[in-house]
Amino acid sequence: MPRTLIRKNPSNFKTLPLFVEATPEGLSYQSVGRPLNFSQILQRRRPVAVGDTERFALELANLGVSVRLTLHWQNRDYWVLVRQRRQDRGDVVLKLISGYVPAHELNLPLHTAIQEIAEECLLETPEGWLNGRFNETWLPAPYSSALHYREALPFRLSPLSGSARPVRCANLQLIERPRAYVHLPTASLQLIYDLRLDVPKEAKSLSLFHVDERLEGDQLVARLDRKRPDLYLMPLQDGHPLAELYTLKKDQLYPASTRGLYLAESFARQEGWVVKEERIRWKDWVRQQGLTPPGKHSGLALLRGKAKQLLKKIVPHKTARP
Repeated sequence: MPRTLIRKNPSNFKTLPLFVEATPEGLSYQSVGRPLNFSQILQRRRPVAVGDTERFALELANLGVSVRLTLHWQNRDYWVLVRQRRQDRGDVVLKLISGYVPAHELNLPLHTAIQEIAEECLLETPEGWLNGRFNETWLPAPYSSALHYREALPFRLSPLSGSARPVRCANLQLIERPRAYVHLPTASLQLIYDLRLDVPKEAKSLSLFHVDERLEGDQLVARLDRKRPDLYLMPLQDGHPLAELYTLKKDQLYPASTRGLYLAESFARQEGWVVKEERIRWKDWVRQQGLTPPGKHSGLALLRGKAKQLLKKIVPHKTARP
């Protein structure tokens, strides 16, 4: 049975609409108008259009932030994706860890991104849940009232190389150079930070879980469901993704089905500063990336094949009965 970790009052969250100016050299945004709550944001998230994807100025509903998180575990790298039922769009997708940026952090969205990792990506060992650090700063432990955190064995977050084109909040250039795009269907500006999560080598029997808040009545509720971990790993080879998905439970990777799967719009094609799609089918994204679907010669499947060959040498075949 899912375990309730925390309840929040959604009216406590406020953000601000934005005025965005984009040129081929860079993008800048600044807040305009009055603070908005969740319901007011959703009312403003209506499709917008631009004539030139490289040069435009328009008002948007909100600022969102995502993390393309590269998890380093047992000498391999993986992208971290999470499953979300998007109540405002009526679909289910795999997406990057993401969230809305509150009004008081519009000029520091990296802080929001780090908090989203602490809230959405949970790492469990038999001795407790792992806390994390970004440089010298401890990540929050949002569910400390319900879960036991191991502060003595933190995972570590560090920035990876950022986008080539600068993004500014008013006149302040954002550190770590996030990738930016304007999502036309929801009239929102989205920033994507590239971060790396190093799992400590001492962390044994590791399991990964995704926890997301859902609006239930007049409360935001976060629950942990062990039967549906909802956090997926996409293996990388030489920095490039493989067309494979896994869940991780007690140090064991389990293949996940990609049949009928959709990815969020951050995986769709970007034109200039603009993304026009709501989502993209997994098989279309695999085709666009020029990836090979899982087979006997792909990534981890190859390792499993070698393991089976070794097992056959050790365990003799049963003699067929006449």
